[in-house]
Amino acid sequence: MSTSPVTPRTKTQVAADLTDFISSSPSSYHATATAAARLESTGFRRLKERKIWELEPGQGYYVIRDGAIIAWRTPASKADVSGADSGGSSATIPGFRVFGSHTDSPAFKLKPGEEFTAEGTRQIGVEIYGGPLLNSWLDRELALAGQLSLADGSVVLAQTPPIARIPQLAIHLDRQVNDGLTLDKQRHTTPIIGLADLAEADVIEILAASAEVDPEQVVGHDVYTIPVQSPGLFGAREEFFAAPRLDNLLSVHAGISALVEVDAAALDSVALFAGFDHEEIGSNSRSGACGPFLADVTERIIASLFPESTRSDYLASLASSICVSSDAGHAAHPNYPERHDPHVRPHLGGGPLLKLNAQQRYATDAVGTAAWSQACAAAGVEYQNFVSNNAMPCGSTIGPLTAARLGMTTVDVGPALYSMHSAREMVAIDDVVALGAAAKAFLQG
Repeated sequence: MSTSPVTPRTKTQVAADLTDFISSSPSSYHATATAAARLESTGFRRLKERKIWELEPGQGYYVIRDGAIIAWRTPASKADVSGADSGGSSATIPGFRVFGSHTDSPAFKLKPGEEFTAEGTRQIGVEIYGGPLLNSWLDRELALAGQLSLADGSVVLAQTPPIARIPQLAIHLDRQVNDGLTLDKQRHTTPIIGLADLAEADVIEILAASAEVDPEQVVGHDVYTIPVQSPGLFGAREEFFAAPRLDNLLSVHAGISALVEVDAAALDSVALFAGFDHEEIGSNSRSGACGPFLADVTERIIASLFPESTRSDYLASLASSICVSSDAGHAAHPNYPERHDPHVRPHLGGGPLLKLNAQQRYATDAVGTAAWSQACAAAGVEYQNFVSNNAMPCGSTIGPLTAARLGMTTVDVGPALYSMHSAREMVAIDDVVALGAAAKAFLQG
């Protein structure tokens, strides 16, 4: 089993590796498959939730639930609790160091049975998923990607070529458009996929062909639009990186890359990566952060490694655990400076964000701040504070949900972006490198 470092170190290598990861992850289901392939290439083993787990010290494992993935490496050695006295064995049970993120991104989701013609074109019905910056999706070639369920109960991944586009109305027909664009979410966001008078395959047939399955066997789908323009570096010195789905595949990439580099021999906690689905729509699902996935996995890890442990031991393990929730945050925008806190001004290239909010929209507290500060110091990177302008609503992420669900100390962090929830977001490549280094330092402990 190889546990040698595989994460690239130079900015150019990091950009190339992140490009490959994002391009291979057009949907949450693809993202879990891409992450799984990287884990398996470094010796991690896949487990099935329906099977009994028999875990070994020092080994890496992962489990997939729909569009979510949890992976971990156990410490190379562990105390034997089988002879623990009646005073309890919790002191011998390791805690968890969790690096959390989410695999989904805002997009348009294909509606079932929705294909129709209008004004000589073929169109598909879509539903808005999450909170996309709608105007950024106009006039872009779009592919469709996601999962197809088949009549035999199996599920396959599908990804079409660019087949769709949401064309904007010409300025000649809307002379005031530059004074304010208003899009009706039903009428103005419907993609065109072809000409009505051409007897081409329908959208399900195209999806089935991409997955090499019989379209007659497709009984259900979870399929989303994706922009097809490739990620890439840009800027006067190529200091910026632009891509779709940076929120939050950048954090998924950082966490997976860090986990495969963890040295099991130096661990005193279980190093764990969690990539949840459905964060963009509230996380209320069996594979979201509000669901039982992380609680299920952590409890089973302790039960397998320590067969004589009790429920009390597991709760003691959680009490000694900590989660870094990594999700994108806002850099101060040079064209809209008034939208940010007047004194706390995080910038692109200034390092990962430490996200704070008095209303607990972020879970960070003083204890979590100290843990993140220590991880960044160990990695040799700077970090920046982020707070919202008091007159602006503050977003949230999986951090408060994880803290409430499992009771472990949680700190919210993430990369600083421009154009968050756009079809194409941007980040400073230095911040990508720094987040990866801090993630590794945190997981290593």
